Amino acid sequence: MGLKEAASAASLWRGWDYYKESKVLKWEQTGENTYDGLVKGSEGNSYTVHIDAAHVRSSKCSCPFADGRRVVCKHMIALFFTAVPEEAEAFQKEIDEWEAEEDRREAEEEERRRLLLERITDYVNSLTEKEIREKLIEIMFTNEVDDDDDEYWDDDY
Repeated sequence: MGLKEAASAASLWRGWDYYKESKVLKWEQTGENTYDGLVKGSEGNSYTVHIDAAHVRSSKCSCPFADGRRVVCKHMIALFFTAVPEEAEAFQKEIDEWEAEEDRREAEEEERRRLLLERITDYVNSLTEKEIREKLIEIMFTNEVDDDDDEYWDDDY
């Protein structure tokens, strides 16, 4: 399991934000898969971070969330993306693909709703006044609208 996979969704996304906001103040590669750095926190504090990409649970951060715990925090993710830019590029690609899929789904839903409204409008326009009244009564009865419901009944009725 990699660093990204070991992080919570909140840590991953906040770490991504920190990376994009250049909150990694300095860093160095200390081994084949290890990096040490200094990352600026949300309240202006700076935290020392050590990540081991090969042994994720050996990673450490001095922030209150991760200090003394075997968790992946946002500072670790920010350092990871800074030190391994191809991972940041891959994550950006995942984001772009997800957003494109969301846009496609929203466009399909909008088109589905437009077509449904068009069909309903055509149907209602094809009805006589008597048929419209009958359909309205049927719908109201089916939905169990009773005479206590002020939304459908006015005081004069």
